[in-house]
Amino acid sequence: MEVKKKDIRALTKEQLRNFFVENGDKAFRGNQVYEWLWSKSLHTFDAMTNISKGTREMLEKNFVINHIKVDSMQKSKDGTIKNGIKLHDGLIVESVLIPTEKRTTACVSSQVGCSLDCKFCATARLKRMRNLNPDEIYDQVVVIDKQSRLYHNHKLTNIVFMGMGEPLMNYKNVLKSIEMITSPEGLGMSSKRITVSTSGVPKMIKMMADEEVKFNLAVSLHSAIDEVRTSIMPFNTNFPLKDLRESLEYWYEKTNRAITYEYVVWDGINDRKEDIKALVDFCKYVPCKVNLIEYNPIDDGEFQQASSLAINNYISNLEMHDITVNVRRSRGKDIDAACGQLANKA
Repeated sequence: MEVKKKDIRALTKEQLRNFFVENGDKAFRGNQVYEWLWSKSLHTFDAMTNISKGTREMLEKNFVINHIKVDSMQKSKDGTIKNGIKLHDGLIVESVLIPTEKRTTACVSSQVGCSLDCKFCATARLKRMRNLNPDEIYDQVVVIDKQSRLYHNHKLTNIVFMGMGEPLMNYKNVLKSIEMITSPEGLGMSSKRITVSTSGVPKMIKMMADEEVKFNLAVSLHSAIDEVRTSIMPFNTNFPLKDLRESLEYWYEKTNRAITYEYVVWDGINDRKEDIKALVDFCKYVPCKVNLIEYNPIDDGEFQQASSLAINNYISNLEMHDITVNVRRSRGKDIDAACGQLANKA
C-alpha cells in the first residue's frame, strides 16, 4: 500500500529540522530546505542544488510540494492581469494584478468559492468547496510579483485579500499566509501594505484585534441600514450592524488602526437620502475612510450602478462631515477581473 506523501510546506521550520535529525542528518539541513521552499519559492526537490542527491531523493520519497499553476492568464486593455490558478487537486481560483502608475496590487483569493451569500457578487454563487492553504495563498502573491516585474518593471507593492472567498472564514490559514508573506524568511513585505477585506464577521474581527495584527482592515459595508444590508447580504441577519460596529470599535481600541469601508451604490437600493445619512452616522463611531466602488454587473440585471447624481450626493455629504471619501473606478472589467466578478468564467 502506497503511503500518502505529506505536503512539506505544512511543516514548520522546527519540524523540518527534527525530520532531518530523526533521519540521521544535521538539523541545519531543515533550514536550507525551508529557505528553498519559501523565500526562493522552489517547486521541485531536484532544484535544491546545495543538498545531496540522496537527501533530495529522501525528500521526494516522503513529501510533495503542492504548488499552484497558472492555468490561464488574461490581460485587460488597462493593464490588469487575471490569473486562473489551478490548485494541486484540480480546483480553480482566480487572482488579479492591478497596476497603477506608482504601484501594483495583488488581489488574492482565500477560498474556492465563498462561505457567504452576497447577492451582488459572482463568487458568492459558487458553493464553497474548500479553504485555501497558507502556501496556496502565498503562491498567488509570488506569481503576481513575477508578473509585476515582467510586465510593469517593478516589484509588487501591495496585497489585498479581496479575491474569491471570505478571508475571515479561513482565519487561521489567512493569518499564516500573511505571517510568511511578511517574514524575512518569506517575501519580507510590510504588513502596512496588506489589507484584509471582510464582509464583516464580528467574532473574527475581535480575534484579529486581540492578536494585534499589523495589517489593514477593510469592510464591505454597502449599507448602514440593517434591512437594506440584509436584502443584499443575507448573512447580515446573523451578523447585524450593531455587532459589526462593536467589533470595529474594539478593533480600533486594540490596534489604533482606522478602517476602510467599501461601498457600492446601486440604483433604487441604497441611493436614498436616508441611506447616505445612515452611512455618515455609522462612520462617526470609528476613524475611517470610505471607498465608493464602481459596480461591476454580473449579468442578471437586479443590481445596476447608481446615477452620477446619487454618487455625488454621497461624496458631498461625507465630505461635509469631514469623512475621507475616494471613488474607485473598476479595473479589468473587460476580462471579468473587477470587484465581484471573479467566478471562474475563464
